[in-house]
Amino acid sequence: MEKTESLAEFYKRKFNWMPENFRNEIGHFNIFRIEPLIGENGKPVIPYKRRDFYKIMLVKGNSKVHYADKIFEVKKQALSFSNPYIPYKWEHIDDIRSGVFCIFNQQFFHQFGNLNQYEVFQPNGNHVFELTDEQAIEVESIFVKMEQEIRSEYKYKYDILRNLVFELLHYGLKMQPSTNFEKQQINASQRISALFMELLERQFPIEEHHPKINLRTASDFANQLNVHVNHLNRALKETMQKTTSQLISDRVLQEAKILLKHSTLNVGEVAYALGFTEVTHFNNFFKKHLGTSPLKFRNIT
Repeated sequence: MEKTESLAEFYKRKFNWMPENFRNEIGHFNIFRIEPLIGENGKPVIPYKRRDFYKIMLVKGNSKVHYADKIFEVKKQALSFSNPYIPYKWEHIDDIRSGVFCIFNQQFFHQFGNLNQYEVFQPNGNHVFELTDEQAIEVESIFVKMEQEIRSEYKYKYDILRNLVFELLHYGLKMQPSTNFEKQQINASQRISALFMELLERQFPIEEHHPKINLRTASDFANQLNVHVNHLNRALKETMQKTTSQLISDRVLQEAKILLKHSTLNVGEVAYALGFTEVTHFNNFFKKHLGTSPLKFRNIT
């Protein structure tokens, strides 16, 4: 399987350009029609891999979506939910006539809700829902609202977009579970990974009165989960293609960016809250990942 595709790689592959201020964003959201993205053979080219972002899509046309342990066939049209933890691949049997999708990352929902608590984004949940013609019209109307809102100048448009994402999410949750899956039981690595991610997310968000995080190393998490650190690392590599330390670092970096932009904590206080014993260690960590210092990042408008 290919390595996880980042948002930046997605934009480079699809458009060969990046949105303005993309690197300095804390959260990202965008919406696209499928038709302009169809490959040269008349069908979108979507390889089997993970993406480090979430995606909700209305797809029309007979097709199959392949997961590691199941295959779902779309007879006519469907609403699908993808997340950073589950690799997938679309196989389009018919040419896609139309469709639309939105993409966003976890940071876009900072303090707005935990996406991973919903079954459509969980490893053992239902991710694809076949739609009737009437349901497809209802779902597309929500995407149309997204398209209108993202082009608007309204100050709080991203709050509206978050609400519209939740509208799609709950639309899927209220539908009857699909019976078109060829499914196997969730394996041990997936269970360990889900427990690890839940434990990691429990430490966030950090508020200004919040003490420092308690779990900072791979050993800390392994002890809490009562597994050997090597076993935890193998499970995460198998399911998420990243080591325990990489996943911890990714989440700490995300929270660091949020605190620097949206809190009154100074750099030293941010470093302490995130479990760094020395400010210089935090500065080096931040610069290694983003190429700039925490203070310079805070001052970027």
